[in-house]
Amino acid sequence: MRRSAVSVPSNIAEGDERKSDKDSVRFFHIAKGSLAELSTQLEIARDVGYFTPAQVEPLFVQSTELGKMLGALIRARAGSSPRAQSPLPTA
Repeated sequence: MRRSAVSVPSNIAEGDERKSDKDSVRFFHIAKGSLAELSTQLEIARDVGYFTPAQVEPLFVQSTELGKMLGALIRARAGSSPRAQSPLPTA
């Protein structure tokens, strides 16, 4: 769980430092995948009794919010590439 938890902000930071939006988006997707991995690990930990539902629920809420923010960041960066902004050629 620590590895996936550390991977999320690490990949966001690495993506933000990339030169192209395409490369940045790739790292943001990796961060989103690590977030999903962490959520799954939290579910398993709760189900086997390592954590109580009350301990895990706020983490699920935060995870959902972060996932939404990452999705918005991905859409913003994917849509801001020069290729996405250029008009389609007309015949």
